[in-house]
Amino acid sequence: MKLFTFHLAKIRIDTAVKALLRPPNQDQVRGLIHAECMSKMTLGAPILSPARMQLRHLVMFAAWESHTAIDDFLDGTSLGQALSTGWHVRLAFLRRWGHITEFAGLPERVGEQDSEAPVVAVTLARMKLTQVPRFIHWGKPVEEFVRDHPGTTFATAAMRPPRTVSTFSVWTSQREMIQMVRGHSSVPQPKRHAAAMVERERKDFHFEFTTLRFRSIAEYGEWEGRTQIVPTHG
Repeated sequence: MKLFTFHLAKIRIDTAVKALLRPPNQDQVRGLIHAECMSKMTLGAPILSPARMQLRHLVMFAAWESHTAIDDFLDGTSLGQALSTGWHVRLAFLRRWGHITEFAGLPERVGEQDSEAPVVAVTLARMKLTQVPRFIHWGKPVEEFVRDHPGTTFATAAMRPPRTVSTFSVWTSQREMIQMVRGHSSVPQPKRHAAAMVERERKDFHFEFTTLRFRSIAEYGEWEGRTQIVPTHG
């Protein structure tokens, strides 16, 4: 898996629903390894709220063979053209924790890790449906924590019913993100994430779960008036 992308776009609802039901695959799109299509969620939003599943706001997280494959998809397919009206970031893999079948084969880490460099984090999980109430109870405080953390420049979530949930966050540095994970941030209630991880170890919410860490290569387009969402370094 040479490259990854994360896309956000507001598109027609029929196009979004089609992507959720039948996401692109490697047989249809040359150079695509795997794609996850999901509806955007607002982190920390009330559970019974339209913000919990925004059908017109499509998220796609994907692995690719090359930049050319990404460009051809965006230019030459109807879904790609719809996504190109929004924002996307191209990503180089740095580190993996956990496992998802569709992204199997990734090493635990590659290259040197600069603690002061910006980092993009993606989580992807397949839920145990019986554990959804517990997941909501422990997960919502973590959503608010990440959303409001001073070390993030952008954070959002996504879902594809019935089992897939994901988060995407951009951090000013790996150090800030690691401190958040370990409960060492200088913010109120800093152990919210760490406490949820302890509860997950006690009784897992998911049957598959991974956290992936990336370095940004380039950004394209804008999202809700914002550009340069990933900070520069050095």
